[in-house]
Amino acid sequence: MSLNPGIASSFNETKTRSHTLSPQSGMCSFCTADCPGTCEIGLSAVLGAQSVYPTTTGNNQIASEKDYPLDYSHFNINGRVFGAQGVPAGTDQAAIFNVRLERTLGRRHPVKIALPVILPALLKMNWQDYFAGAAMAGVCCVIGEGSPSKDPALQMRNGKIAEFPYLNEIMDAFRRYYRGYGQIVPQANFEEDGQGLPEYAVSRCGAEAIEFKFGQSAKGTQPVTRLKDYDAALKKKATGALVHPDPEDPAVRAAAERGEAPNFYAYGRLPMWDEEYLVTRIGMLRDMGLKNVYFKMAGFDPVDIERVLRIAASAEVDVVTFDGAGGGSGYSPCKMMNEWGLPTVPLENTVCGIARRLRREGLELPSMVITGGFATEDQVFKALALGAPGFQAVGLCRAAMAAANSAKKVGELIEAGNIPAYLQKYGDSKETLFADLPDLRHLYGKEAENFPAGAIGVFSYLNRIAMGLRHFAALNRKFDVSLLGPDDLIPLTPEAAKLLAGR
Repeated sequence: MSLNPGIASSFNETKTRSHTLSPQSGMCSFCTADCPGTCEIGLSAVLGAQSVYPTTTGNNQIASEKDYPLDYSHFNINGRVFGAQGVPAGTDQAAIFNVRLERTLGRRHPVKIALPVILPALLKMNWQDYFAGAAMAGVCCVIGEGSPSKDPALQMRNGKIAEFPYLNEIMDAFRRYYRGYGQIVPQANFEEDGQGLPEYAVSRCGAEAIEFKFGQSAKGTQPVTRLKDYDAALKKKATGALVHPDPEDPAVRAAAERGEAPNFYAYGRLPMWDEEYLVTRIGMLRDMGLKNVYFKMAGFDPVDIERVLRIAASAEVDVVTFDGAGGGSGYSPCKMMNEWGLPTVPLENTVCGIARRLRREGLELPSMVITGGFATEDQVFKALALGAPGFQAVGLCRAAMAAANSAKKVGELIEAGNIPAYLQKYGDSKETLFADLPDLRHLYGKEAENFPAGAIGVFSYLNRIAMGLRHFAALNRKFDVSLLGPDDLIPLTPEAAKLLAGR
């Protein structure tokens, strides 16, 4: 059976005409000359190179459409009926609400999280509530790459960031609600590191942590943006960006003067870090006051995964997040989201094998987080169990943003007096509809009633994850999530059974 999702996609609102597709190509098995070109090939015939990227990006989220042959649905969750681990084996102590979810990430300056979850890097859509909700729930969150480009007040001097006031505004979305758990972490890709974003974040914004980005599940390369015209290409190159073709090339300039200029593209530089640079760089930032260092790594070649873990051990990095294939937020090439990298289950298993070998060598490894396609508590439980003891947390990215967006919309509808019919049976006001608002009021006082609806939504969604995890852990008589392991999983397919047998 083909795993190919075909050449029609919500990425660009394309569709195939025929009900029957050719399994290998994904094209209609019957392709007629009369078709106006509704599929990806037809769109490509019009948009050309632009159709490599989604046309439905912007204020939307986009992720892989490929059905990978092994995922967490290929496991069920085990259950036990005798005894208790983590608490005394008594009926009062061995209770769901005594399941300990709190974890600690990091080495030099450990960071407590209230549940084994982080919100990975984003800076689009309703990021304000995404970060605020993370603080309320007591988990870490990461500011996505490209943040300087979103600040109209950004000032650069000699290729370095001189003024970036927007960063403080972004960080305040979390800091305003910080309650002793979690951390907000600005992310720096290769170019932003060269522009001095880490130094600026630490010295001017009080950032305590930085995440260095090697890659993510949907985007192993940096994005390519088509520029409007020759003048735009010149301006973009003047900022230090890579532009193709070079607008200052005499032949290209002459072509532009004749009205024959080609398309121009700006594109991001690929990371070219190595051990020596990163160890030195991290040491310098720590001398400035940086407390915690994070790495973001995708499902690259296992040799690269091992090298990143060795660098992390050498530099005493606190957290490495591994992002499995299938993710994406809209700025990744369409086929890269579907077709590259290790999917989340194989990635987690590969990392666990490498980590066991490195520990036998005596290396002290960082805390590890797995992300890539998680939305519900059963998936989180399975990932924690499969990845134990190396993985301490699971990243919930698109799902947490969906909660932020949905709750914000509900809040707007409440204010407009237009509560959706499906919600009316639960209440008729913010106070009665948002069921976990009493928990926020208990944490923050009565001012919680004025918290943004979107942030309350993220808190409530993560509260659901926490409650579900407690149920599954108690089902296995394990009253601390640090006790979870592969023995808490039941394989449902031969591939899943083979994977567990290797653990």
